[in-house]
Amino acid sequence: MNKQLIKLIDLSRCTACRGCQVACKQWNEQPASITHNFGSYQNPPDLEWNTWTLIRFQEIEDAAGKVKWLFRKDGCMHCTDAACVRVCPTEALYHTEFGNVAINTDKCIGCKACIPACPFGVPKLNPATNRISKCDLCYTRLQANQPPACVLSCPTGAITIGDVDTMLAKANKRVKELGGDANVYGDKFVDGTHVLYVLTEKPEVYEHLPAAPKVADSILVWKDVLKPAGLIAAGAVVAGAFLHYITHGPKTPQEESTCEGGKNS
Repeated sequence: MNKQLIKLIDLSRCTACRGCQVACKQWNEQPASITHNFGSYQNPPDLEWNTWTLIRFQEIEDAAGKVKWLFRKDGCMHCTDAACVRVCPTEALYHTEFGNVAINTDKCIGCKACIPACPFGVPKLNPATNRISKCDLCYTRLQANQPPACVLSCPTGAITIGDVDTMLAKANKRVKELGGDANVYGDKFVDGTHVLYVLTEKPEVYEHLPAAPKVADSILVWKDVLKPAGLIAAGAVVAGAFLHYITHGPKTPQEESTCEGGKNS
C-alpha cells in the first residue's frame, strides 16, 4: 500500500516567480485565458477550470507602517474529510491511495454540488464541457514515483512533498525558526489536509484563505442522513416489488384482458 503524501508550501521561501503556476499548466496541457489588468501582478484574478495553481499577490502594512508583500500558492488542499468527495453523487471525485483528491471527468455530470461544498473555493466548472476540473496533485506523476510538476519547478525549495510525519516535522521546525506569527496551516481542520502551509502571518491576514475551514453541517446531513435514507427507501421499493412478484407472480394475459375490458366497459 502506498503511503500518504503531504505537499508542504513554505511561504517564507516563496519569491512569486510563478514557476509552479506555469509548470502546472504545461504538465496538464491547460490553455491560457484572456485576462485584463485589475491593478495587481496576480494573473489570472482567481483559480479557473484551466488554472489549477495560482500565485496570489497581496500587499499588507507591517508593524512599522511599511508596505509588505505576501505571496501564496493557491490550489486544492486535498482534504482528508473532503466535502467535494462527500457530495459528489457519481463518485467522480475520490481519494487515491496517496490521500489526494482526484477526479474522473468521465463520471462528472456537471451537477456543481462540489463548488459550494468546498471551503476553499477550488472546484471550477468548464463551461464548454459542463464538467468540473481541479488539481489532482499530479496523480499520474505520483504513480510513477515522481514529484508533482509544481514541486519539481520550484527554484527556492518552497514547495516540497513527502510522507505525513516528515512534512509535519519539517513544517513545525520551520515555524520555530521563523518565530513571530509564523504558523502551520492545514493540519488541524477537516481531519487534516494533504497540502500544508508554513504561513509567516496569522491565517486571517491572507486573502481567500479561511481561518477555520470546515465541512458545512448541510453536507454532513446530506451524506450521513438524507442520502442513506433515500437509498434505504429506494431499496424498500425494489424489495416490495420483488416480494409482490414472488407471492403473486407476474400478470397473466387473462388479467391484462380483464383490466382492458374494465376500461372499455
